[in-house]
Amino acid sequence: MSEPERIVSMLASGTELVCALGLGERLVGRSHECDFPEWVRRLPQVSEPTFPIHGSSAEIDLAVRTRLRAGAPLYRVDEAKLLELAPDVLITQTHCEVCAVSPTDLVHRLPPTLSRRPVVALSGSTLSAVLDGFVAVAEVLGRREAGEGLVTELRQKLADVKRLVHGLPKPRVACIEWTDPPFVMGNWGPELVDVAGGENLLGQAGAHSTTTSFEAVFDEDPEVLVVAPCGFDLARAEREMAPLSARPEFAELRAVRSGRVYVCDGNLYFNRSSPSLFETPRILAELLHPGAIEPSYEGKAWKRYVSR
Repeated sequence: MSEPERIVSMLASGTELVCALGLGERLVGRSHECDFPEWVRRLPQVSEPTFPIHGSSAEIDLAVRTRLRAGAPLYRVDEAKLLELAPDVLITQTHCEVCAVSPTDLVHRLPPTLSRRPVVALSGSTLSAVLDGFVAVAEVLGRREAGEGLVTELRQKLADVKRLVHGLPKPRVACIEWTDPPFVMGNWGPELVDVAGGENLLGQAGAHSTTTSFEAVFDEDPEVLVVAPCGFDLARAEREMAPLSARPEFAELRAVRSGRVYVCDGNLYFNRSSPSLFETPRILAELLHPGAIEPSYEGKAWKRYVSR
């Protein structure tokens, strides 16, 4: 298939993938979430959330649930801007209706002149499926060989981390993807922990992230607690620790007592199915095996949380 001249990506993972395939200069539009590489922020924005995104975790969760119960869309697509940009290909996702614009959001909203243009969707919920999705998108973009090369490189990253942690003790780890209410990390999260040499608690590989109770987290009493809220950078993740750390049981957690609670940049490294996801096992390895793995991501992707 020939390479498209004009690409609009409706999700951050797609934008990052397009750039990794060497087609960044073909991007003409992006979603409100697309922020990496940094220069893509200069591209025209073609979507926005229909719910407030600057409130607390509890407020955002309530707003999303209210709109879903009402059958209301979570994202607004700028049809006029899309028509102006005239993309040859649109990239979206079918993995999570909450996370980003999906094909459903585009149904009946694409201008007639664009309705027959290719719409390619990322959908993987496991590491292997994510990598397969990269090749599928690369095929549509006329860059299959580049896609296969990228996948080979990313598989090697996983193998390198497995080699680093081989033979090291496996700490018990709980990964939290939202703090109020708490969500345990599913999808590829448990696989990331396994590659990094840990024993994952609560979440199930390949299944959607799900709500849990504060009590369930405390009952597991993890040796390491990783908090990487969906869509939040490192600074925002630290602020959103309050609902957890305010609980009276929090101080009794083994991870808290041993100083092994970490906040992470969930937005770039944990929540999106992009090439950056394959840096995350190395990040987790630093948290799970201090002293054995050099902390090269500290301050950039994670920091130790200290209760106040």
